[in-house]
Amino acid sequence: MKEKIELNSEAITLRKEFGEDANSPIDIFSLIHNNDDLTIVFYPMSSRVSGVCIRDGKNKIIGVNSTSTYGRQRFTIAHELYHLFFHEDFKRVICSTDFESNKDPQEKEADMFASYFLAPYEALSYVIKNKLKKEKQQLELEDVIKIEQYFGMSRQAMLWRLVNDEYLTREKADTMKSRIIASAKRLGYDDTLYTPTPEDKQYATFGKYIKLAEKLKKQDVISHGRYEELLLNGFRGDIVYGLDAEEEEVYD
Repeated sequence: MKEKIELNSEAITLRKEFGEDANSPIDIFSLIHNNDDLTIVFYPMSSRVSGVCIRDGKNKIIGVNSTSTYGRQRFTIAHELYHLFFHEDFKRVICSTDFESNKDPQEKEADMFASYFLAPYEALSYVIKNKLKKEKQQLELEDVIKIEQYFGMSRQAMLWRLVNDEYLTREKADTMKSRIIASAKRLGYDDTLYTPTPEDKQYATFGKYIKLAEKLKKQDVISHGRYEELLLNGFRGDIVYGLDAEEEEVYD
């Protein structure tokens, strides 16, 4: 299994390839939408599955469990990026939601990479030491909430990282695993990071698949009917039926 320093370096390298620096929080959804080879599918999955990824030639597909929280979805995408860009000789991987029971070395690597991709080692260290004015073993619940909000990570992923980097003991982290939304609201944050995608938006496809369907239609390679069929198969009835009506838009 790779060392933490190597995984952090790979995370920073991929950030830079996507046009991001090594210190700032990232909007991982916008980042992947700007990659021409990626398709992302949001779909309700088993509570034991965080996501899947498929690589077929130049096509890279990430499936995200849309019933997981927004913070967990961000982590899942980063996790799957590791499989797609750094693991060879695979076509499909199904990834678990459980950090602790992952025995497969590649899954452990992908989890650690995802953590560093969202919060590089030096960036996390800077926030703790310079913004929170804390040292290792001094973090309290309020600090953890501020860190997870800053980097956009779920409580589970944040605590796992802080324990691994020895900022928290496992015993103290265990006291911070309940009343997550309530604790964040008391500090003035909304609950977006800790809630799943609304039920009416849990099925959706973005990225290369949609762009290819549009390209094939414009080039008259497929009929309009086939184009609509492809979009419906990708859960994009909003495009087919014009559910987002132009008159409802606001030019702001």
